[in-house]
Amino acid sequence: MTLPCAMTIAGSDSGGGAGIQADLKTFTVMGVFGTSAITAVTAQNTLGVQGVVPLSPEQVADQIDAVMTDIGTDAAKTGMLFDTSIIEVVADRVRRYKIRNLVVDPVMIAKGGHPLLLRTAQAALRELLLPLAAVVTPNLPEAEVLTGIPVRTRADMAAAGAKLLELGVGAAVIKGGHLPEGPAADLLCTPEGQEWLEAPRIATQHTHGTGCTFSAAITAGLASGMALRDAVRQAKAFISLAIEKAPRLGMGHGPTNHLAWLNR
Repeated sequence: MTLPCAMTIAGSDSGGGAGIQADLKTFTVMGVFGTSAITAVTAQNTLGVQGVVPLSPEQVADQIDAVMTDIGTDAAKTGMLFDTSIIEVVADRVRRYKIRNLVVDPVMIAKGGHPLLLRTAQAALRELLLPLAAVVTPNLPEAEVLTGIPVRTRADMAAAGAKLLELGVGAAVIKGGHLPEGPAADLLCTPEGQEWLEAPRIATQHTHGTGCTFSAAITAGLASGMALRDAVRQAKAFISLAIEKAPRLGMGHGPTNHLAWLNR
């Protein structure tokens, strides 16, 4: 039996709700074999991030090389990359191994406000990694940083999506979780047009790792051979169910329920 493979290049979350841990859980329940390259080790829980220790770019490169020269991958995603040197080596390896199904989740700030991408690395993310991405999945604040335009409304989301396409991404999903009202609305932007993906907004504080999980679900879909639009639609269903069935762990922003997909 041969399983599709997906790789996550991201930080480790000791609380298990985001980062490498969330990505590997998502890959597994969606029937995809997951591999990883850890970029940083964080000490965090539902109350926030208590510490971050980045790995060296050489260590990140060695992990990617180990996976790609043996197991290979059908798709890959990036999450927390932390600094310019790590972005540079990741972009180099994406080009070297011709990774086409690349999902870039531009992780910048943790829910508690702790920076996960240095401000000095924002330009490297925009210039080096975005042109290699099959799809990028920013939330509203991340879309503002990447495009340089305010993103507060649905019209702004559409403008940001168009700008991201101009920057060279294959497609963009602007996540509307920060919209002040209405349903949970995300906007898929491709060269062929735009499509709104909506789900009922769930009143809950248990949303830790939603961005990681959503982008991992897209990656799993692409690894399985799905068309991008279908992979994004499936990922929207996955994260909506994971939020609805959140296990209510911890005293702060608790994780979503990756296992809910198995019992749908």
